[in-house]
Amino acid sequence: MAADARTPMRIVPVIMSGGSGTRLWPLSTDARPKQFHPLGGAATMIQATALRFSPESGLEMGLSFLPPIIICNRAHEALARDHLKAIGVEPLAVVLEPFGRNTAAVAAMAAKLVQELCPGALAVLLPADHVIADERAFRAAVACGVAASTRIVTFGITPTAPETGYGYIQSGAPICEGVFEVVRFAEKPARAIAEAYVAEGGYSWNGGIFLFAPEVMLSELEAHRPDILTAVTVALDAAEREDTTIRLTDATFAAVPSESVDVAVMEPTRLAAVAPCTAGWADIGSWSELWRLGDKDARGNVTPAHSVVLDSDDCMVWADIGVQVGVVGLRDVIVVAAGGAVVVLPKDRAQDVKRVVETLRARKA
Repeated sequence: MAADARTPMRIVPVIMSGGSGTRLWPLSTDARPKQFHPLGGAATMIQATALRFSPESGLEMGLSFLPPIIICNRAHEALARDHLKAIGVEPLAVVLEPFGRNTAAVAAMAAKLVQELCPGALAVLLPADHVIADERAFRAAVACGVAASTRIVTFGITPTAPETGYGYIQSGAPICEGVFEVVRFAEKPARAIAEAYVAEGGYSWNGGIFLFAPEVMLSELEAHRPDILTAVTVALDAAEREDTTIRLTDATFAAVPSESVDVAVMEPTRLAAVAPCTAGWADIGSWSELWRLGDKDARGNVTPAHSVVLDSDDCMVWADIGVQVGVVGLRDVIVVAAGGAVVVLPKDRAQDVKRVVETLRARKA
């Protein structure tokens, strides 16, 4: 069913806030992961995600965005509610996971809860840690996706470079304006292959954002991964409910297979569709990405005002308020002092922050 100005299509944003953001340590921690920090602007990332789909924002596109469903770790319930309350957002429901079970489980929960709480509405499944500079362009892509709601629509990000850190989606024949069949999903490629994708055209980055009618997602889960659907159904039936809180139990949720929605559904289904869009998208997954997006000085450094950076180029410096950091004579280096910890490494090894966190966890164990 396509949206129009007379009968706005109802859409429930389902915000996935279960990530730990270990590659942004020591700012992002288990107690307060990256989605609860203001990394893409004045609002925290979970706030920005919710505001992107405020009720009034969709009206010009013929869309009616309903209050969001939040899916997060049970340890972050207070954080999630406090951050949303601060911007005047009251969630439709807050689902508390005892631990992560990947995105196929989240998609199944999203479909079942939207079907239960808002019959007839569509679900848009959103990570809580993305930056989207042109939000109007993104909502326009969502409006295009609504016209293909008999499919499961993923939003492809128009590549700005031959990036090797993202998966790719190859577009095929058009389905309707702005939406195409999916020829294939490609894993994170080597540099030469990524360059070939960009040169050929017709490829998008896989941003991990999905729009679907609940019954379509549930039908495809039943067809391709009934074990995940059955286990999620059991877990939701056994969950403890109080007002808008849905608390999943350890025992039932542990039985849910851990798999990505891409592998469980999107790759085997014949109903995959892609809506490519250019919306200034970024997945802030590392300090090098924060450097790329940051406001740079004349020598390419991204630094807080209370730090001192001398004779240095293209560095990323982050320090808590009250912590003074001095950097002298460095190039392409990341220096972070946050939460009582310090990390220093070359910018091209930003992904290795995760190894530091893993080593520290192993020592505690």
